[in-house]
Order: sequence, then C-alpha cells, then structure tokens
Amino acid sequence: MKQLLTVFLVTAVFGTFVMSTPQNIPYKRNLYGKWKDIDKDCQNTRQEVLITESLIPVKLDSKGCRVISGKWFDPYTGQTFTSPSDLDIDHFIPLSEAHRSGGNIWDQQRRQKYANDLSYKNTLIAVSSSTNRAKGDKDPARWLPPNKSFHCEYVQLWEATKKYWALTMDDEEKETIKSISKKCDDK
Repeated sequence: MKQLLTVFLVTAVFGTFVMSTPQNIPYKRNLYGKWKDIDKDCQNTRQEVLITESLIPVKLDSKGCRVISGKWFDPYTGQTFTSPSDLDIDHFIPLSEAHRSGGNIWDQQRRQKYANDLSYKNTLIAVSSSTNRAKGDKDPARWLPPNKSFHCEYVQLWEATKKYWALTMDDEEKETIKSISKKCDDK
C-alpha cells in the first residue's frame, strides 16, 4: 500500500500559522460526524444556528425541533431569506480545508466539536445554499463571496477563525488575505 508522506513546515508568526504542504492530505467527511443535538433539546446544530442567527423570533414545527420560518441575512450575498430551506449552515472554514490545515491530527472528539461548534460565533454561519455550494472547500485564494462589500470582513473572519482553531494557512492563502487586507486598510 502506498503511503502518503506529508511534511509540515510550520512557523508561528504572531499567532498565525503559515504552512507549506501539499494539498493531498486524505479527507473523509465522516471523520467529522453529522449535526448533533448537544444539549438534548431536540434541536440539532443546524437548527440552533438558524435560531441564533434569525433577525426575528423563529417559528418552530409542532414538536419544537425544526425551524420552519425566520429571517436571515446572508453576508455572502447581501440578501435576506425567510425560508430555512434556502439556507445551508456553512463551516466558515470548510471541513476539508480545516482538515488540510491541521484538523487531520485532531482526535475524533475535537473534530466533532469543530463540526458542531456553537461556542465560537464564527465557526458556523447561515448562508444561501447555492452560495455555500459554490464556495465548497475553497479558501480565500480560490473563492470570495459575491457580495464584494463583505470581502474585508470575510478575510478578517477567516484569519481570526483559523487562529482560534490553531489552523495553518498555506502561502497562497496568506498572501491573498494580506493583499485584500491591504486594500481594505487603504480605503
């Protein structure tokens, strides 16, 4: 069986990690688990994010478990939505990107915590389903939200979230963030 040897050159630079590594670290979605009902109130992580991020009180189904309406602002598109079926819950740092950036060495408990984290407000975000799918697992060097007025905040949140979870950034990702941040500072 062919073994994959990946060498990380990690340097701490003011709390942000820079990484030089091939992007071929094996990733399997099931390593991170599914949405969980952490507090056992019948509302899984998706429902909890919808409840938290709604701009108005949500309406729940008859069992009180699923959100059936609310009002959400998607900063990726600059649009407002009222139907939860139009939304995905985005892992701001996509699971496979997190995996390639250090999540591959996390234990199962930390991976599932990341996948269902409600404690750090930037880990998960409700956004348009189609935009989330266009983003896929891309970092800012390969994808930015269609709402250009959100680019500055997007890269700031990206960098802060990577730092919070002690995830690394590859050179291209870091340079893109630096370039966008400079343009934001010049405004």
